[in-house]
Amino acid sequence: MSEQNQSIPPVKKAAGRKKVELDPRLIAYKGVWVFIEHERGEVHSVSWELLGEGRKLADMLGVELAGVVMAAPGESGARFCQEAGFYGADLCYLIEDPVLSDYRNEPFTKGLTDLVNQYQPEILLLGATTLGRDLAGSVATTLQTGLTADCTGLTIDPENRSLAATRPTFGGSLLCTILTLNYRPQMATVRPRVMPTPIPAPDTHRTMRIIPHTLGMVETDIISKVLQFIPDNTQNKAQLPFADIIVAGGRGLKNADNFKLVWNLAKVLGAEVGASRPVVQAGWVDTDRQVGQSGKTVRPKLYIAAGISGAVQHRVGMEDSDVIIAINNDPNAPIFDFATYGIVGNAMQILPALTEAFRQNLAAARLAS
Repeated sequence: MSEQNQSIPPVKKAAGRKKVELDPRLIAYKGVWVFIEHERGEVHSVSWELLGEGRKLADMLGVELAGVVMAAPGESGARFCQEAGFYGADLCYLIEDPVLSDYRNEPFTKGLTDLVNQYQPEILLLGATTLGRDLAGSVATTLQTGLTADCTGLTIDPENRSLAATRPTFGGSLLCTILTLNYRPQMATVRPRVMPTPIPAPDTHRTMRIIPHTLGMVETDIISKVLQFIPDNTQNKAQLPFADIIVAGGRGLKNADNFKLVWNLAKVLGAEVGASRPVVQAGWVDTDRQVGQSGKTVRPKLYIAAGISGAVQHRVGMEDSDVIIAINNDPNAPIFDFATYGIVGNAMQILPALTEAFRQNLAAARLAS
């Protein structure tokens, strides 16, 4: 058993590393911003997660934390700003305009870049969702600044107050920390459920300021048009990021028939089923069940990994689970380095035994209650 690596250590000055001074022209940039993503009257949970991270960064820098809300009139923009205050924002920039009723890149990019140019934040964070990735890339390109995508850790470099953004690289085999030294704002996207800091408890007594801003666009200025909104059918899809228990299988299970043992255990536990990338590539399960850098990031209370080696590509997607139980016949498998409990053995024998043991104990518990 080994302790989990729950957080990325602060940036340290490497031996012989030359101190980099901040360009004096960038000193005017102050504050940490979080783009508040919402759709159909609901704020995406990643926005609240980012406010928790943003609060820590703002406190390190001694600056204010701001939310940015863009919405059509009547779409609860002011309420979203107020909620951002409950989750830690000191102020919120609000743009309301009819052309913002549905997400389109052109008006959202103009609104966000106009705000940045006027108020000059030093850090801008967005969720690495479909919307956030599209918006972040165009905003960074328009502002000609740096963007670090799909980050797994954010902190402040004490040497020069720069944002140190950590993300997987080289296909997930390494973690690298990137600093945007000579450009502002420093931009980063973070996938939902990645950061070790949970969503902060809302403080409904916090007060904050709302700063309104105009967009200055009309419908005829925008090339793209929304013809119809078709929501995703999530009824039969995996909801891994929100599962309390996940049973995941890897290629150590040898074939698709053996992978049914994962489904059997998950059914008894009322758990979701996850998988490593090779399993998805082999076609044993659908892509929405992949956990890892190129799949879903999860933080369940219990993660059971059967036949998964624990390569970095998979690790970054599940290492912050509360309890990790690893089953692998290779005692030197990397997953044992960060698992809470490790079982060295044949997963095809251990999974049925676990399934039966859980079935009997859960049945006994129901009778006792």
